[in-house]
Amino acid sequence: MAQNRMKVFAGNANPELAEEICGFLGIPLSKAEVRRFSDGEIFVEIGENVRGGDIFVIQPTSTPVNDHLMELVIMVDALRRASARRITAVMPYYGYARQDRKVAPRVPITAKVVAEMLMVVGVRRVLAMDLHAGQIQGFFNIPVDHLYAAPVILQYIREEIRNEIIMVSPDAGGVERTRAFAKRLDTDLAIIDKRRERANVAQAMNVIGDVSGKTAILLDDMVDTAGTLCSAADILLGAGAKDVYACCSHGVLSGPAIERLEKSNIKSLVVTNSIPLRGAAASCKKIKVLSVSKLLAEAIMRIHNEDSVSSLFV
Repeated sequence: MAQNRMKVFAGNANPELAEEICGFLGIPLSKAEVRRFSDGEIFVEIGENVRGGDIFVIQPTSTPVNDHLMELVIMVDALRRASARRITAVMPYYGYARQDRKVAPRVPITAKVVAEMLMVVGVRRVLAMDLHAGQIQGFFNIPVDHLYAAPVILQYIREEIRNEIIMVSPDAGGVERTRAFAKRLDTDLAIIDKRRERANVAQAMNVIGDVSGKTAILLDDMVDTAGTLCSAADILLGAGAKDVYACCSHGVLSGPAIERLEKSNIKSLVVTNSIPLRGAAASCKKIKVLSVSKLLAEAIMRIHNEDSVSSLFV
């Protein structure tokens, strides 16, 4: 029946991930032309019939964030005007997520602005993964399915890191996430006490917890300039840790991140393919990429079939 057709589209942010997801779904990636005019304006043309369809648009809003966000918005508008029945924005990485509250006078809550843009243009459901702050779900007046890369990262840790480990949160904000990992791995938890002077500049202060003689695994939702992780690794080794590894869902890896990682005491950094690695990041031998395409494909299929998504994590 036409009303039950599922179609998957993708912008230019991460077409490789979209192809992998379609491979697991057993359907081809649907056709859409997303290009730019000479002045930089974005042009979108949907290449097939979507009338009455259940449409999923895979587009992490990673760097260049504004370009990829506008691609998503314009694609959704084109699909809505082509009479798609329901449009789900699949955002493995949600850009602007760090601006989720007012931390100073006269600053915006940009994560909310992005949510409103998506709703106004015609998104009727959002599928996101490891949001920087859980409250971002509340910025939407539509259903938000929040996935976690934890099953993929946990499997890697169990299979690849054999020594006695301790999970470490690089700041107080990540304690809940790190505690959940520690519980599933049946290990201890430590916290880095960190003082942040300004955005993208962090100074690690000291370790709360006993890491002596253990393999420390730093866990975060994203790695941007890698300043926090590299400083935390030095502090952990100074506190007696044997080795330091790092895991995160989103490898933003901007600015001096790769140079810092190469020079750091971190043995390896595990990221997912929610954001594609480009340039120096793609060739960095310290970075290990895990695929979340199967997880996203399963969630998409469950949404399409109106099944439970939360049961993926039970």
